[in-house]
Amino acid sequence: MTRLGLQIPNFDFPGVPDEDLFERLAVIAAEAEHSGFDTVLVMDHFYQLPALGPPDHRMLESYTLLGALAARTSSARLGTLVTGNTYRNPAHVAKIVTTLDVISGGRALLGIGAGWFEPEHVGLGFDFPPLRERLDRLEEALGILRPMLRCERPTRRGSHYRVEQAINSPAPLQRGGPPILVGGNGERRTLRLAARYADESNLTCPPAELPRKLEALDRHCAELGRDRSEIRTSWLGSLVMGPTPEKAEALRDDFLRRRGLDWEKLEPPIREMIGNRLLVGDPDGVAAQVREQLLGRGLDGIVVNLPADGHRPEAVAAAGEALQKAFV
Repeated sequence: MTRLGLQIPNFDFPGVPDEDLFERLAVIAAEAEHSGFDTVLVMDHFYQLPALGPPDHRMLESYTLLGALAARTSSARLGTLVTGNTYRNPAHVAKIVTTLDVISGGRALLGIGAGWFEPEHVGLGFDFPPLRERLDRLEEALGILRPMLRCERPTRRGSHYRVEQAINSPAPLQRGGPPILVGGNGERRTLRLAARYADESNLTCPPAELPRKLEALDRHCAELGRDRSEIRTSWLGSLVMGPTPEKAEALRDDFLRRRGLDWEKLEPPIREMIGNRLLVGDPDGVAAQVREQLLGRGLDGIVVNLPADGHRPEAVAAAGEALQKAFV
């Protein structure tokens, strides 16, 4: 399961033309696994998210990219954080993830969530039902995905999806199939789906809320008769690291300025909201934050992206080396 993961959410690298983009990504992924990241993840989006850039910034299709990265890496697990369930038929997703597992030598991870980013649904013609229906769809999808990834032939006739003795051949290489990660913070439904179907639960809440989220997961496991120890937990956030705290803060401020935000002039609630998703500091300070604010609150692992300088392989290497200290 994920102990230390790198998410690559941005493909609009300064000075890197389209024809060189994949080579840079391959170098970044290889550097990540060399520097201690056990998992490399990409977003499953077609438009860039507002926090990272304008919608027309370059976005590569996730599973095509992961298949190519499988040939350029050797040990890191590969997956999405997370697959939007609204974009594909779940039986098709099972085939895609199984194919990734085969070509990567058994390193695929299925991260999945209900789907949420409305502009790309509208722009590209994907249905975007209300949240309750999206969660209903996710539940039905997991009821198909889990058995298909475990060499069963499920028959399901739901309100949204149906399969008849669904065949998945060849089987995944991983014994028991690729692990399933359910992403999301919802205490009533999302964490219950994680308790029922997932091998890993990934959270994006403020660190102070982690104990409550983990308690909700514990409660759902108890109600469903699931051994809580079977589910690993991780947190997704952004890392901005510099050789000194002051340089890290300057790097943060420069990144936010490019997004039209002035850190010093932000209203306190906005600054708090952004700050809850950021790890900012020098290597020792970042390791201490992870150890105290995340692992110390009961998590098993973390996933970070590097929004300010993740296009630089040396920044990825420095991040991996620093974050490993948190687990010592």
